[in-house]
Amino acid sequence: MNGSGKAQELRPSFVSDYMEGAHPEVMRRLLETNLERGAAYGADTYSESARAKIRLACNAPDAQVFFLSGGTQTNAVVIDTLIAPYQGVIAAASAHINTHEAGAVEYCGHKVISVPQKDGKLRADQIRDVMEEWLADDSREHVVMPGIVYISHPTELGTLYSLDELTAISDVCRRYGIKLYLDGARLAYALGSSANDVTLPDIAELCDAFYIGGAKCGALFGEAAVFPRGGIKNFITILKQHGALFAKGKVIGTQFDALFTDGLYWEIGRKTAQTAERLLNVFASRGVELAAPSPTNQIFVLLSQEQVDALAPQVGFSRWARTDDGRWIVRFVVNWATAPEEIDKLAELL
Repeated sequence: MNGSGKAQELRPSFVSDYMEGAHPEVMRRLLETNLERGAAYGADTYSESARAKIRLACNAPDAQVFFLSGGTQTNAVVIDTLIAPYQGVIAAASAHINTHEAGAVEYCGHKVISVPQKDGKLRADQIRDVMEEWLADDSREHVVMPGIVYISHPTELGTLYSLDELTAISDVCRRYGIKLYLDGARLAYALGSSANDVTLPDIAELCDAFYIGGAKCGALFGEAAVFPRGGIKNFITILKQHGALFAKGKVIGTQFDALFTDGLYWEIGRKTAQTAERLLNVFASRGVELAAPSPTNQIFVLLSQEQVDALAPQVGFSRWARTDDGRWIVRFVVNWATAPEEIDKLAELL
């Protein structure tokens, strides 16, 4: 009810997947443990339990797992840790680190070496071409040396890498002696998609580092950085230097302990995949054209300026880009908390 006593009309929001609070089970665990005192900086028992569950889920018993507060922070710190100060990052032009992180990786001193993307993805042959071009350059000592490859699963455009594609990328990285890092901000929504054939153990085997997203996948905030084969020295000190060491580490650790108990992380992914399929069916039934196929929780459609103007006061969404014919590419995002009533309302408005 609003202040006048009238029922407030539902305004659906599909703006992003980090606009919610925490999944009820995560919140329950936080409330239960709220007044418990524990060691600081992630040395508490809940963080240790979460690490053990993540190692088990990744089939990586030697993995080092660290909890950070946000995705941009995780990308910048992990990349800065894995490569030398004079090395850069190969990434698709549409990659998050190249478009929506305000140059955070480059602020750490590492140039993003961007290459053209197709459906948001980077290909193994593109990585090979970048490396061969650098090796063939007689002036390469004056050029940024590629040191790591950045990908995300799902991509910035909601698409997925197949296991064959990920394996090919991993193989070419190892052939040239460079690292492979996977951004998993929306990893639950990749793992939950029926189009996905990549597992957490696959990622742990094929990548040198990755992170498991919490903020967009049921946590209040927090991400879990994973170094699947260990061997990272003094990472706590590195976190401290970057201003990224969370004093109340128990708060993040407890959330991941909940997410990795009884398959909750996978349940969140599956439920959201079902919601995304329902939204796709709504668009199809109303004749709304997709801008690109996306099997995950980000759906991109084409709308005219008139349609955007009509919908914007009643529905939350993101205008992504203009097309050559003057239409808008519009992004609709669902998550674990998207209510059926929101999709019903959008269908009615469409």
